[in-house]
Amino acid sequence: MKTEKVAEHIIKWLKDYAENAKVKGFVVGVSGGIDSALTSTLCAKTGFPTLCVEMPIHQAESQVTRAQEHISQLKERFDNVSDVRVNLTSTFEDFINVVPETESSTKVDLSLANTRARLRMTTLYYLAGINGYLVAGTGNKVEDFGVGFYTKYGDGGVDLSPIADLMKSEVYELAAYLKVPNSIQVAQPTDGLFGDSRTDEDQIGASYDELEWAMKMQDEGKTENDFSERELEVFKIYTRLNRINQHKMIPIPVCEIPTNFK
Repeated sequence: MKTEKVAEHIIKWLKDYAENAKVKGFVVGVSGGIDSALTSTLCAKTGFPTLCVEMPIHQAESQVTRAQEHISQLKERFDNVSDVRVNLTSTFEDFINVVPETESSTKVDLSLANTRARLRMTTLYYLAGINGYLVAGTGNKVEDFGVGFYTKYGDGGVDLSPIADLMKSEVYELAAYLKVPNSIQVAQPTDGLFGDSRTDEDQIGASYDELEWAMKMQDEGKTENDFSERELEVFKIYTRLNRINQHKMIPIPVCEIPTNFK
């Protein structure tokens, strides 16, 4: 990858989009992960005001520390960067206390994980609305168009997606070039939605390098018959997630009414 060219291209794309949309800047949810660190850095380099938002909900201390380190570094490097911390823990707890109880703990855990992401999306749009900013998405290509590893109308609810055509490995390459803190570059990827130490790989069952490989294999028309052992296992994981998460990747279905019914 021509890293410098890619960085320049994304920065120009962001600037052009903001100018054409006649908005004042960008808002980015910063989690302490590599994707949000890269996205916020790219937004900062446009020269437009960039608001970095921390939104902890029972967050692990390591994630909070990395997020704060990154934001501090950005503010030192760029005069156009500001930050705000919105602690959503009490809001999340209030939500838990008012929704109906259910016996299915597995479904509750997943629904509440997605609720965290949707509370954060609502917060970002509130801040974007009062400032005249755009919400910049932080999803990469493998997550957004490969396995659908994001929350619909949560971290998937954004105005524009500057890094969604980058594989995870390319995100790391670009992050290193743009001097994202090393603590973030070496940290295990995690969505931080369950309030424990599970990583993305723990949840998915495969690493991002493996998922990138599987995505490439599917694009080349390969099938399960072409693989064995670990490669077959990874390919099955990828194709299953790609299939069941298509509802996140395709436009919302619209029931079209025949003209002779109107």
